[in-house]
Amino acid sequence: MTLTIEKKRKHIILDQSKLTLAKEILGAKTETETIEAALESIISEAKKNEMAFEATERFFRTGILIDDVFGNLEDV
Repeated sequence: MTLTIEKKRKHIILDQSKLTLAKEILGAKTETETIEAALESIISEAKKNEMAFEATERFFRTGILIDDVFGNLEDV
């Protein structure tokens, strides 16, 4: 199976200091690689959050009772 990646040239104005810092943090060689890595990170984080939310929803739909042994849930 061949995966085709569509790339388009974009003209954007960015804060150079943020781009430079992100490049260092991500260990990227180029600014394009930096932006690609940052986008991948955001997409991955969003998918993880969605999966965690769905798992939590499934957990609560089971009807399980949670015993608040420390008394922390009374204030919520």
